[in-house]
Amino acid sequence: MEDIMEYSQILAQQFNIKEEYAKNIITLLDDGNTIPFIARYRKEMHGSMDDQLIREFSEKLEYLRGLDKRREEIRCLIDAQEKLTDEISELLDKASNLSELEDIYRPYRPKRKTRASVAKEKGLEPLALEIIKQDNSFNPNVDAEKYIDEEKGVETAQDAIQGAMDIIADQVSDSAEIRKRVRNLTTMNGVVVSIATDSETESVYTTYYDFKEPVKKIAGHRLLAINRGEKEGFLKVSIESDSEKPLNIIYRLLDKGTNPLCSDIIREACTDAYNRLIFPSIEREIRNELTETASENAMKVFAVNLKQLLMQPPVKGKTVIGLDPGYRTGCKVAVVDDTGKVLDTSVIYPTHSDKKIEESKQILLQLIKKYHVDIISIGNGTASKETEMFTADAIKEGDHTVYYMVVNEAGASVYSASKLAATELPELDLTLRSAVSIARRLQDPLAELVKIEPKAIGVGQYQHDMPQKRLGETLDGVVEDCVNSVGADLNTASPALLLRVSGLNSTVCKNIVAYREENGAFSSRAELKKVPKLGPKAFEQCAGFLRVPESKNPLDNTGVHPESYKTAKELLNLLDYSEIEIKSGRFPDLQSRVKSYGTKSLAEKLEIGLPTLDDIVKELSKPGRDPRDEMPAPMLRSDILDIKDLKEGMELKGTVRNVIDFGAFVDIGVHQDGLVHISQICDKYIKHPGEVLKVGDVVNVKILSVDPDKNRISLTMRF
Repeated sequence: MEDIMEYSQILAQQFNIKEEYAKNIITLLDDGNTIPFIARYRKEMHGSMDDQLIREFSEKLEYLRGLDKRREEIRCLIDAQEKLTDEISELLDKASNLSELEDIYRPYRPKRKTRASVAKEKGLEPLALEIIKQDNSFNPNVDAEKYIDEEKGVETAQDAIQGAMDIIADQVSDSAEIRKRVRNLTTMNGVVVSIATDSETESVYTTYYDFKEPVKKIAGHRLLAINRGEKEGFLKVSIESDSEKPLNIIYRLLDKGTNPLCSDIIREACTDAYNRLIFPSIEREIRNELTETASENAMKVFAVNLKQLLMQPPVKGKTVIGLDPGYRTGCKVAVVDDTGKVLDTSVIYPTHSDKKIEESKQILLQLIKKYHVDIISIGNGTASKETEMFTADAIKEGDHTVYYMVVNEAGASVYSASKLAATELPELDLTLRSAVSIARRLQDPLAELVKIEPKAIGVGQYQHDMPQKRLGETLDGVVEDCVNSVGADLNTASPALLLRVSGLNSTVCKNIVAYREENGAFSSRAELKKVPKLGPKAFEQCAGFLRVPESKNPLDNTGVHPESYKTAKELLNLLDYSEIEIKSGRFPDLQSRVKSYGTKSLAEKLEIGLPTLDDIVKELSKPGRDPRDEMPAPMLRSDILDIKDLKEGMELKGTVRNVIDFGAFVDIGVHQDGLVHISQICDKYIKHPGEVLKVGDVVNVKILSVDPDKNRISLTMRF
């Protein structure tokens, strides 16, 4: 309980929330509640914080607990050496991060063989301690002669003094106070420098062949770029910092000025400690911290982009053709109906001979006519441009209007070779499964993309350079939040989708699917309790996020949690709805009746909080509502431009495909996406493009410049 009190105080301050809320969240998490459940169904306990904020809260809590665990480990390790003092214990208690803890532990950490340990083995530690005392009567040159011992390798007095300096340098390096000051100075005044390993070699890193930027100012994407350039052997990267200030600080701390002979030795040892031990270590630490911060920020951008991609509005009620472009092996074709069921498949060759192109056109037109196809979904991989041009040309000859859209096909090949794809589409080979996935991505991006590892969906930058475990956890959290904010149809959801629902694990998901196959569709949420291994806790966590449209109880097709069914019915009775109206599940004038009665009065009468009342009213007003329907509809095309058609000053409409630190890539109907640099997004200053743009936004842009040879298009939104 004391730990919860301590953590709740720290976290309440960090997140600017009431301490009571922080305490409640810690308790809810410790009791095994999932973040989507806490965010959606326990709003009164945390002041309506969203899932993303609660996830950050959970991560901070985990960090604080890890910090305390390490604090106690270090305390025990020092105590085992019988060197733990009240002063050291107090320093450990005050340490606020891992760096400070490790600095305190450094002098007591078991070390491999060093120059200082060798000097100690030679018996030179007493000499070093006398030099550090700096008594004005002490002559180190004379005293050093007592330590000459050829058998130990101390042949001269100078050898003894050198060994003593090595010991002093080691002590200076182990000082937590000195390391803290040097770290702060280097962070404030240091400069990240990168130079070419071979300036004659051309590479994508030429911008960084002679590059300098202050440590405190360097942008995350530039740091990740030079890190990659270093890893690939094109760059040498270092941190440069003026040594004068840190050395003066070290001198002042160590040199008492009472004995000039000792002062000279101490200053030389301090300089050696700084150059050989302290600065290289601090440089590594700062680079690691910069990389960690840059990675965290890049992961946040990736997470935001992924969320926007997953939450793209589904194209409902349409029959779709999916095209998986290819050169040699042809373009794979799959026709799926409005429920995602495969109706037909084929292979066409729109990049081969004129004869093959004409044959391909006729096959496509026949499929469009036979299945009354409305939209064509084209993967954006190899041969995408040629396939798009072919499609735009072919649909002009159709007997009804057909649109197309280029979709992100990242991860489609991973899915098509997966066990899940083999289970879902056993009769199709790998290549045709990709075409089905591309079609379904247009129909319901969320339901299809959850089948793929989030890292394989390319809407970030430098994702391969980030800590993969941490990246996986971050993106999994995004997918979980998206799935639970939309909800899942209990009778149609795939195992992959069910696995992302709050409170469900792989065993329970398999059992749900097996129960469905054996007993037919679920007729209510309550029937979930019959599924093997789905206990009361799992039911509490998952029930509100699973929809049963076929249920006789209309509440089963809403986001109202079963624990609130009684309250929902009381609400409808208070607002004078008849039994027939309640059974119908349609309450178009609910909002106005609530307003007339008064929300505060209703909440008090029902003995619930205002956030819960508000959620119940929203769900009853629009049963089966899909939050994605409130997003802008995807932009469909019926014609294509070539990069050679683009002219400076031309105004176009496009779809934002990726948002990164320095700008956004926009699909303007040309195979190559155009870049809107951050400076060209709006007239006001913004720190990050994500403040203004998100993946899926439809925007107006103007061509700034076009370079067909390099496939580069520069765009502006400022006009």
